[in-house]
Amino acid sequence: MAIKVAPSILSADYINLQSDIELIEKAGAEFVHIDVMDGMFVPAISYGPAWVKALRPVTDMVLDVHLMVEQPERYIDVFADAGSDIIGVHYEATPHIHRALQMIKNKGVKAEVVINPGTAVALIEPVLHMVDQVLVMTVNPGFGGQKFLPETLAKITRLAEIKREKGYTYDIEIDGGANDETTALAYQAGATVAVAGSYVFDKVDPAAKIARLKEVTAD
Repeated sequence: MAIKVAPSILSADYINLQSDIELIEKAGAEFVHIDVMDGMFVPAISYGPAWVKALRPVTDMVLDVHLMVEQPERYIDVFADAGSDIIGVHYEATPHIHRALQMIKNKGVKAEVVINPGTAVALIEPVLHMVDQVLVMTVNPGFGGQKFLPETLAKITRLAEIKREKGYTYDIEIDGGANDETTALAYQAGATVAVAGSYVFDKVDPAAKIARLKEVTAD
């Protein structure tokens, strides 16, 4: 089974976003990745819950919402109510990661824990039993177009080991620097979902790029 592809709308055409969404859905992408940035946890500012609410009626793809915000607990309810399928919160953004994940689950939404390149897998082991997805940042968060950090592959391998050992079912997602080469490496290490922004939305042929990611990870 090939990797699931989650194009990031951070690299899409904002003026023609619906057409870009329809294009990637037709091309076989399973997720739409929505990066929410508050200008504090990361320098940039991006989407609010109104974007999620606007996207929900136009696609059946999984709306994969990545909260790159301080104190994510403040925003969980509004993003859940807007139509998110998955909400991801950073371990580094809250001293109450267990509570934040519990809040997501209580809203009937899939919960994801996210770790930055400098954060060890061991720090999130106590909450892995309660998550549906783990996102490994394979670049430093907040900016598109960065190069994949190869040292993050060891984290993917470790998460896959824990998943097997404990019988967990979480997806392992990568975000940052994804292309055909790095996605293949991540898939071999155990990743099951790949966020791809600038690689897919290159203004040339997004559908071909999605097909390529599927091709290089086909079993």
